[in-house]
Amino acid sequence: MIPVTDFQKIGVGLAGFGVAFLFLGVLFFFDKGLLAIGNILFISGLAFVIGLERTVRFFFQRHKLKATGFFVGGMVVVLLGWPIIGMCVEVYGFVLLFSGFFPVAVNFLRRVPVIGTILNMPGISGLADKLGASNSMV
Repeated sequence: MIPVTDFQKIGVGLAGFGVAFLFLGVLFFFDKGLLAIGNILFISGLAFVIGLERTVRFFFQRHKLKATGFFVGGMVVVLLGWPIIGMCVEVYGFVLLFSGFFPVAVNFLRRVPVIGTILNMPGISGLADKLGASNSMV
């Protein structure tokens, strides 16, 4: 088993709070303050989990510069006061950045007891299979 450091535990908490703030920001009609806090917490949580150097290398790989530009550009647009457009741009960048992780996430979620049963239902199974094969699109 891989040992988990205290920094990684803090990072998971920060990223979790970031996702929660992003969800609340969308729920409260794209409140730009909540969205900004969510973005900051998510990025800092990611840096704590995988380390600052690996985070910088992840975002600034040559083939991911377009995705990073959309992701960061979306954050800037949110901060400038256009949260709906900014979140659309940011989600596009997020999908481009993390599409390689979707198959791993889907396969992991299929092993979780309740969620795995839901993902193996007839209609949802096809959608999960398409999402799991999305890394060949990028």
